[in-house]
Amino acid sequence: MSSTSPESCAKNACGLTDIGRRRAENQDQFLIAELRKSMLVHSTSLLVDKEVPLFGSARGQLLIVADGMGGHAAGRRASSVAMDHLITELLNRMHWFLHLEHDHEDEFIDSLKDLLRQAHARILSEAADDDSQRGMGTTLTMAYIVWPRMYVVHAGDSRCYLIRDGQCEQLTTDHTLARQLVESGGLKPEEEEQSRWSNVLWNVLGGSGDQELIAEVRRTDLVEGDMVLLCSDGLSRYLSTETLAGVVSEGCSDHRGICHRLVGLANAAGGEDNITVVVCSPGPQKISDHALSFRGQNGPELQVQRFDDDDETDLSHLLTEDGLMPEDFADEDTLPG
Repeated sequence: MSSTSPESCAKNACGLTDIGRRRAENQDQFLIAELRKSMLVHSTSLLVDKEVPLFGSARGQLLIVADGMGGHAAGRRASSVAMDHLITELLNRMHWFLHLEHDHEDEFIDSLKDLLRQAHARILSEAADDDSQRGMGTTLTMAYIVWPRMYVVHAGDSRCYLIRDGQCEQLTTDHTLARQLVESGGLKPEEEEQSRWSNVLWNVLGGSGDQELIAEVRRTDLVEGDMVLLCSDGLSRYLSTETLAGVVSEGCSDHRGICHRLVGLANAAGGEDNITVVVCSPGPQKISDHALSFRGQNGPELQVQRFDDDDETDLSHLLTEDGLMPEDFADEDTLPG
């Protein structure tokens, strides 16, 4: 019986994950996040609450889908470890406000690849310490958007699609033996989906650890009106690019409706695996409507972004297992530029 979790929606994106019709548990994970600079106010003469995090306008957006694999809940653990590692590294260490005019793009891309390699190593390390988690692994597909560029970082067979002008293009390559056979000429393209090798992955985070992880990266230049879709293979195995383009185009800006429609179609077609989808309409970042106005004793009115307890863009609650608080991830990259 299918059991859909509550969806998570932002202003221009929505994500939904579903257990499907055959599986006992959901081992998929997804994330939608805005990238912002922040400041933690300890003391001020301004009329504002003390000890409150303040956020600047959005500087980018992050979308992630991970599909775990492994028995006895090991798959869910693997996808959770990968997501936790990426979030922690992005918050604490990575220079994640890319200045397109000044930064060296090749170094930035290398940093993105390193994120996946480090998550891969962490999963292998944890699995080595627990026999019940041996062999656990996860796919991971991440879209890192700094308008108008999108960097897609990928390992496995989860997918990222770009929908533009009613057409759907797959931006990622499935890291399956079937795809390798197609590329080498050993299998016809039309035979790929029905091949017994279509579900055999040669490149994932974790897994047997017999070979080094290969992090695929692709840069795409976006234009206004583009839609981006990330999903696990529980969706893509059932729905063609034509179907995806049709549902997304018909749904326009109703991201929640698009997600529910796609998950419903995948379940109706069989639902043999967990189903996860993230849909986003990227565009030039605008100042948030949720601004905090306050005035100093003698100064002009200031406008800053204020964190609210129910703000969907906050990530700190995802890190409570490690005991991280906002002040733990403040560094020079989070200070006003």
